[in-house]
Amino acid sequence: MMNLGFIGLGIMGAPMAGHLLAGGHDVFAFSRSGVPAGVLEQGAKACASPSEVAQQADIIFTMVPDTPHVADVLFGDKGIAQGLKTLTAGPEGRVGKTVVDMSSISPIATKEFAAKINALGCDYLDAPVSGGEVGAKAASLTIMVGGSEATFNKVQPLFALMGKNITLIGDNGSGQTCKVANQIIVALNIEAVGEALLFAAKAGADPAKVRQALMGGLATSRILELHGERMIKRTFNPGFRIELHQKDLNLALEGAKAMGLSLPNTASTQQLMSSCVANGGAGWDHSGIVRALEIAANFQISPNPTPAA
Repeated sequence: MMNLGFIGLGIMGAPMAGHLLAGGHDVFAFSRSGVPAGVLEQGAKACASPSEVAQQADIIFTMVPDTPHVADVLFGDKGIAQGLKTLTAGPEGRVGKTVVDMSSISPIATKEFAAKINALGCDYLDAPVSGGEVGAKAASLTIMVGGSEATFNKVQPLFALMGKNITLIGDNGSGQTCKVANQIIVALNIEAVGEALLFAAKAGADPAKVRQALMGGLATSRILELHGERMIKRTFNPGFRIELHQKDLNLALEGAKAMGLSLPNTASTQQLMSSCVANGGAGWDHSGIVRALEIAANFQISPNPTPAA
């Protein structure tokens, strides 16, 4: 049994914290909107601030939406860093706690955050995830980790309670870089499925049967299976919100600009997401990218009504 902390108990964080509790660990929890009742019922101990979580837990997990949120949780008023500063260093001159950020944020900022936490005598891992709400609930997340091998080995049994495909990519920032690459692939595949189903439906074919046929060929994919069905059934409740995926593609484009890379299809897909947001779809599931294509075509792939955002 370990004393763990979990900060950020939304759609993803709540079930992830639940798996740690089910693994027999004590979890000290904090969320801006309050610790969900279900997590408390599982045995989590609510804390008044991230600073209090850091004082109580040996390994602190964070799962919040964006780079500024992570910065605030780490270094803001009553943040994790304040809690770490109150602690006495051990015989090796280190506090020895570990911060694990599982949010999807800037790789550049992640390196800066890690250096600041290291300077306080603590370890840091960036460990963003893929798999969405379904993966979080099923403990089948893919976890992409950046940090030292020794710290990874220490935390790996806890990762195994939350995910299945767990990989140490490299040093701090590498996990976030891998996640940005993941988000490029996912976004472009969703957009491709949307174009294909729109083309088929406009040509007069049944998009549901087209999807069924394609599931047996080279075009098959998890995106076609899950998000293609969402597009046909018009189930755009998240899932993973367009505004969050838009944020991730912005990270990709910012990084590409800094490196002198051209990512033309990433840029065009990001613009489709911007169109969705402009039409009230910031909170749609990212399969809702198809709505931007449909609006441009003045044609909907399915006669089922589109739910309001």
